Order: sequence, then C-alpha cells, then structure tokens
Amino acid sequence: MFAKEGSYNTVRILLAEDNPCSQELMLRMLKYMGLYADVANDGLDVLHALETRSYDVILMDIQMPKMDGLEATKAIRHRWHDRSIKIIAVTGCNQEEDREMCFQAGMDDYMCKPVKREDLESVLSRYRSHGH
Repeated sequence: MFAKEGSYNTVRILLAEDNPCSQELMLRMLKYMGLYADVANDGLDVLHALETRSYDVILMDIQMPKMDGLEATKAIRHRWHDRSIKIIAVTGCNQEEDREMCFQAGMDDYMCKPVKREDLESVLSRYRSHGH
C-alpha cells in the first residue's frame, strides 16, 4: 500500500470530502505518493471514524453536508485535547478571513482547491514525522 515513500509509510490519513470527483482526485494524488487514505463523506463520518481508528492527518474539506469541516474540527479539538491529529483544511475559499477561521477552529494547515500534488506533498511532508 505505502510502497513509494518509506518516510510516509506509517502516516494514517483520513480524507473528509463529500464530492466524489474531489475524493477520487485526492485519492489518486495520494496513491501516486505511495499513500492510502480512508474516506469520510462529512464531519459526522469523521467523528465516527475517529471512534474506531486513530489517524495522524485529516484532510478536511470545509463545506460538507450534515457537519462541515469547521464544526468537525472544533468537535475533534474538544474531544481529543492532545492535538496529535493534524487537521489540514482543504477549501475552495482563498480569502484571508477563511484561512483565519480555519486556524481559529483548531486546524493546523490550509490548502486551496483545486489541490495540486506539489502542494499536497509539501503539506504532508511537514507532518509525516508524526506517524506511528
């Protein structure tokens, strides 16, 4: 599964994205990098996934049905206080106030859609040492 990059091979990733096309694109980019991610379709699915499995990184879309990425992040930070889970905002918004809202919610980093593979690699490289 994680054949390409030895330094990434223990990173557990959860992709929180409701759009099937965006899911497929992100999963393909991750696969190219030698990575695999579980998928959650909304913030509630993220919380359910965290009940049964631990993750190092969550790629969190901001606009999702049922529970958006900001609400999900606040819930995660409220429940899991150690901040060992790195949450990366993935959003089409590119305004400074959007970035600030993400950080205030408790996110660790920020990527704009459409996500480029180089940006994804760059962001994940900052957190790969957190793998177990």
